[in-house]
Amino acid sequence: MKHCRLAIVRQKYRPDGGAERFVSRALEALSAHDMELNVITRQWEGERQDNWHIHICDPMKLGRISREKGFADAARKLWQRENFDIVQSHERIAGCDIYRAGDGVHRRWLMQRARILPAWRGKWLFMDRYHRYVMQAERAMYRASELKAVICNAEMVKQEIIEDFSIPANKIHVIYNAIDSSRFVPASEELRNKLRNEMAIPQNAVALVFVGSGFERKGLASAIRAIANTDRYLVVVGQDKADKQYKELAKSLGCQSRVRFMGMQKNTLPFYQAVDGLLLPTLYDPFPNVILEAMACGLPVITSHTCGGAEFITTGQNGYVCDALDIPRLSEAVMAIPSRFVDESMGIFARERVKDATPEKLSQQLISLYQNILD
Repeated sequence: MKHCRLAIVRQKYRPDGGAERFVSRALEALSAHDMELNVITRQWEGERQDNWHIHICDPMKLGRISREKGFADAARKLWQRENFDIVQSHERIAGCDIYRAGDGVHRRWLMQRARILPAWRGKWLFMDRYHRYVMQAERAMYRASELKAVICNAEMVKQEIIEDFSIPANKIHVIYNAIDSSRFVPASEELRNKLRNEMAIPQNAVALVFVGSGFERKGLASAIRAIANTDRYLVVVGQDKADKQYKELAKSLGCQSRVRFMGMQKNTLPFYQAVDGLLLPTLYDPFPNVILEAMACGLPVITSHTCGGAEFITTGQNGYVCDALDIPRLSEAVMAIPSRFVDESMGIFARERVKDATPEKLSQQLISLYQNILD
């Protein structure tokens, strides 16, 4: 591959975010090629490598719309001035060469969110100035003549983009996220028992983990309701401003003694290794990394139809897929997950399914996409 100056645009770069992990895996893989790596961001957190060029772009902001618009205008000016060979944006900014639709389609998220709001508030969502701005920025970005390719991490999102923006299918590339299956591994019985003691989970109980911040979107209320009328335990990893109301919900449903709120955790591995399955009834999520992490750890997954991760699930074999708000079905699925040490066949199928989602595969797909664009 000839020398190429690649710019990646991400408003807030924090190492634990899904988009960032995609970027950092790509950057590591690309360092082996003759590529100059540039990141345009409002703020950079975490380590950087010597050969990465970080461009801080932090215009003044007076509110959500001015924050989005200000960053978009400043980032575009910067990349036009620098004249990079390829600009890959993870934000909805018109004029990029490649857009990575890591957040899916904004209108589709609002449609799902409206389902859990009173009817009048659901209508207001679509009239809200900020949401209207995001939808308009998204439309402008898909219509821009500069756009050469779209990367999405699920077939679900590809279909939504084709339907909502009439983008030709051959312009949209589904590149699934990668997982390091040598780091995310199932626990031995001894390790699992030790972890359970630390988390105060009975050894013979069936426990599920919920991993994610932004509890409303990720479906924590449904997860708590689904386990309430079962004997299952739920370990909640993540944080949210409304923490308290979810603890209240567990209390009001009489299951708080079986729900463990663990807060934000830098290392999620022990939490996967302590349990028997992942429960993520998310309202709308293109493809959360936690699904790959859990499956690599040998956990069957329960998720929703509006989650791209459902594409990796074969019902009854390595998990279950239900509507995010269908509590009776979710409860059935929860009860169908066996203890890993009684029957680990679902877990074996889960790990097998993600075996080829390797960082090498991801970087090969990116390299060949960049090559096509340069050609």
